[in-house]
Amino acid sequence: MTSTWRRAAVFSLFTLLACRVVGDNAISPSFTYGSETVRGVNLGGWLVLEPWITPSLFDNTGNDDIVDEWTFCELQDTATATSALQNHWNTWITEQDLADIAGAGLNHVRIPIGYWAFEVGPGEPYISGQLPYLQNAIGWAGNYGLKVIVDLHGVPGSQNGFDNSGHRISYPEWQSNSTNVQRTDAIVKTIASLFANNPQVVSIIAPINEPAGYDGDTVLDVLRQYYYDSYGNIRYPFGTSEESNTVVLLHDAFQPLSYWSGFETPSNWQGVAMDTHIYQVFSDSEVAYSDSQHISAACDYASSLSGFDLWLIVGEWSPSPTDCATYLNGRGIGARYDGTYPGSTYVGSCDGLTGSASTFSDSYKTFLRQFWESQTIAFESGAQGWIQWAWKTESADEWSYQAGLANGWIPQNPTSLAYPDICG
Repeated sequence: MTSTWRRAAVFSLFTLLACRVVGDNAISPSFTYGSETVRGVNLGGWLVLEPWITPSLFDNTGNDDIVDEWTFCELQDTATATSALQNHWNTWITEQDLADIAGAGLNHVRIPIGYWAFEVGPGEPYISGQLPYLQNAIGWAGNYGLKVIVDLHGVPGSQNGFDNSGHRISYPEWQSNSTNVQRTDAIVKTIASLFANNPQVVSIIAPINEPAGYDGDTVLDVLRQYYYDSYGNIRYPFGTSEESNTVVLLHDAFQPLSYWSGFETPSNWQGVAMDTHIYQVFSDSEVAYSDSQHISAACDYASSLSGFDLWLIVGEWSPSPTDCATYLNGRGIGARYDGTYPGSTYVGSCDGLTGSASTFSDSYKTFLRQFWESQTIAFESGAQGWIQWAWKTESADEWSYQAGLANGWIPQNPTSLAYPDICG
């Protein structure tokens, strides 16, 4: 951190503290977090491309080096890329999807969006144009009584190096350059100001998705300051001591909840929630679990999540027990489950575990229902609720809420459980 940036960060924090002294710390969110249960779904792969959600977009380029949104825009003709993106934005999520989500008894949608929807810097190949679609979705959500989490899913330099940040690189660079962080602060201010007067729909803003806290203090030190500054940017968007009613949702950066204990607690910081993402498919040990081990591990979260000092939402999770979905680990990268991922050990064949639900056995669909229910039970018991990843996919039905509804492993009403005692 440069001395200039450090001084700016300290000034920003003191300004924030002054605002907090002047203000009364009151917040009245349009959803009563902490007493009402969050049940929602992510509109993944829409305004930020992910190869595993829409593999055809990438396969149709005919270029194996196109592995993320950055290279999608960089390594093909701009007009071709723009046309493909606009068609995708127009068709992947429509008003009918929001109607269906509300009709399924859900109350939240989390909408990932990249920084390039708001600003593209020199040398960055991104194509913008996503913002009107976000605004449309917020309007549709309001029509159907859904709350929206606007999720800044990709930031300058990439916060994790994954394709879901927009730019798949070997090591994240967001935290290593003060300009990256300053640009992100400015974009969060823009998002907060856009929706500050619509908290009845945009009830939450998440200032960064999945930062790479596992890379240690070089990331975490920058991130903690960024979270302080994000609080000021989101909760005080009017340029005065007036507070918004928008909740700030902080990702746990893959740290245990104990790491964040005492951080921005309600005694001094109003309207802060913590986001944790829980999957059982991204390690060799977890993909090797038996069905009963998956369910047992899910049920155990009821206790491990409980008692945290902030509102806690499981903002991503899935009923999938494997990483078999095509490109899930990145385009051109295989799966741990079938041993095609570098360094992994074969567990079994992916046949019948991913793809179209028409290939799923009745016993597999029964397990998907049990696994779905065990997770929702645990996340509602230990936390304030959940937001499944994702609403739809092209060819990985085991991940799709929409496909689960259509094929019976997700109930038409999320409280209508077939196995209410599965964690009993």
